[in-house]
Amino acid sequence: MPERILQVATDMSGQANEKITEIKAVTRATRTLALNALIEAARAGDVGRGFGVVANEVKDISQRVTIITEELEKMFLDLAFDLERTAQTARGDRFADLARYAVELMDRNLYERSCDVRWWATDAAVVDVCEHAHDDAIAARASERLGVILDSYTVYLDLWVADRDGNIIANGRPNEYRLKGVNIADQKWFQDALRCRDGGQYAVADVARNSQLRDAATPTYATAVRKHGAAHGEVIGVMGVFFDWESQAPMIVKSLNFNDEERERTRVLLIDVHNRILAASDDKGVLTEKFDLKVDDPAMGSYLLEDKSLVAYALTPGYETYQGLGWRGVIVQASKPVK
Repeated sequence: MPERILQVATDMSGQANEKITEIKAVTRATRTLALNALIEAARAGDVGRGFGVVANEVKDISQRVTIITEELEKMFLDLAFDLERTAQTARGDRFADLARYAVELMDRNLYERSCDVRWWATDAAVVDVCEHAHDDAIAARASERLGVILDSYTVYLDLWVADRDGNIIANGRPNEYRLKGVNIADQKWFQDALRCRDGGQYAVADVARNSQLRDAATPTYATAVRKHGAAHGEVIGVMGVFFDWESQAPMIVKSLNFNDEERERTRVLLIDVHNRILAASDDKGVLTEKFDLKVDDPAMGSYLLEDKSLVAYALTPGYETYQGLGWRGVIVQASKPVK
């Protein structure tokens, strides 16, 4: 609808300018005729005096028409400008809302990941393997249990359990990722998870490529495993879950409801707090490029580029207890080609 309003404003402005140009041409011709009539009246002397009076009247009318035409021109230009500005604002608001929807949809998804890791860290098999880190049979049962979870929760690449020293003691896909014994103590998410005050807290790492997962991109959610699975129990290990970013994120940015014509000239992005592109509907620049976003209102807004492309953005509002990581949804739509 906003684009239809823009088109109407453009058409109205064009038609008004066309008609005003015609009126100006007529008034110019009328003034020329009046001037010629005055010249001929002067040549005719007393005989042409009456004709000269009429010529002067015609000249005055032509001048008044010119003034009215100029006033109409300004009025139409102002109306067209106001209509275009209103339509542009409505279009910007619509796309900013869509950008917010995209980033909020992703954060709702990631909120569930933060809930998953806190829940699974209390699972009996997870607690048991942390309490008996050197028992291979218990470790095998823990990996089997994690595998069962992965069969139902297909949004994950893998689930890891590590002891307090950062040694991986069980994972959900041991045949695919042979990680037992790998030390991850230097990972910030592991260190943050160890410092969680209770079972309600968790640690998170932004989207990054993980060398232990064949360089797959993933945000990581982790929390401390506690003795007996108690919320305030002694920390005996860490559990980390690895979201399958490369299969899940594109579904978010490609899911917005555009018609075929709009979709061809529209790009939907998720960007992080540093404007790094995390996901893109055209799959370009993901994790390798930054988007040059100009932020006026930190929460949401829109603006036009020099080529009349619209850029709309929105900061994540978070979801429930998940505050998000400062990500933004961004939509870039090229202007509609002039027919």
